[in-house]
Amino acid sequence: MACTASQVIRCKAAVAWEAGKPLVIEEVEVAPPQANEVRLKILYTSLCHTDVYFWEAKGQNPLFPRIYGHEAGGIVESVGEGVTDLKPGDHVLPVFTGECKDCAHCKSEESNMCDLLRINTDRGVMLNDGKSRFSINGKPIYHFVGTSTFSEYTVVHVGCVAKINPLAPLDKVCVLSCGISTGLGATLNVAKPPKGSTVAIFGLGAVGLAAAEGARIAGASRIIGVDLNSNRFEEAKRFGVTEFVNPKDHKKPVQEVIAEITNGGVDRSIECTGNVDAMISAFECVHDGWGVAVLVGVPHKDAVFKTHPMNLLNERTLKGTFFGNYKPRSDLPSVVEKYMTKELEVEKFITHSVPFSEINKAFEYMLRGEGLRCIIRMEE
Repeated sequence: MACTASQVIRCKAAVAWEAGKPLVIEEVEVAPPQANEVRLKILYTSLCHTDVYFWEAKGQNPLFPRIYGHEAGGIVESVGEGVTDLKPGDHVLPVFTGECKDCAHCKSEESNMCDLLRINTDRGVMLNDGKSRFSINGKPIYHFVGTSTFSEYTVVHVGCVAKINPLAPLDKVCVLSCGISTGLGATLNVAKPPKGSTVAIFGLGAVGLAAAEGARIAGASRIIGVDLNSNRFEEAKRFGVTEFVNPKDHKKPVQEVIAEITNGGVDRSIECTGNVDAMISAFECVHDGWGVAVLVGVPHKDAVFKTHPMNLLNERTLKGTFFGNYKPRSDLPSVVEKYMTKELEVEKFITHSVPFSEINKAFEYMLRGEGLRCIIRMEE
């Protein structure tokens, strides 16, 4: 590979010029990586609900023009000053959150919420100098969550890059850099269901199905899927879900329905919708004495969680998780290995594939609620 570390690269990127309008494939200039940064050649990326949410400008102070994208797989093209653990040619997953390895969170075995590199949806520039590495005719195009993978090349902080097994197919494992790992880790790292236990999953989108996959891997005896859309139930069986509850089919609260069919409540529940009522139900449906509920979904900013204190005093546990409690650099390589050893099945999460030139189709699929993950092939 020719040395391009100090050169500007011109490439194609899908630029969001304004909220809710189709992305436009433009030629952008990508500046060289600065200190503690790496420039990546993105080979495959996929679309996550978070991209759509911010593209629609529902979740932030709108910042445009911007390059979205944060679930991806690629190869290191060049590295900036001070980068020692990555080199050109390494296969990597860029991640929307990071691991500086120096702060109190990174040094704690219990946290993955890095002080320096924790997700920041408002920031559209690099930490090093407060500037963007993307431009068109000298005008900056803003970054998104430090990754901006809807571009053939992108610049990312070294702490947000996980080096993975070069034999892992990037068109499959790219989906592990966000939603799938979030759901999987919520179950395996936080809920930790014992073998033979009962688990309820609230919300059967990609994250919820990944949580179900975690329960399947853990050896749960019953995995109860809870969703308002009964059309999701058949597909969920492929992810280990054994039975289903649609709250709309019952007059009583769903937590009471689940308690009845499980002799007092499930051993573990994982909430993946972000709806505060579902969060309350997920907590109140776990068994007293040992039940653990884990909240994954992100609620509305004004939402308030209400439950009677006796639910806690009766020895139920409520936990929250961020990115499945995985530290990106330290832990993601082992998640990829779960796929390589066939313990984790990733292919069933991938329902569509489009070339980069048709990236707006991926948005259409998601807006229509079709499928789970759409892979976008950068090289046509």
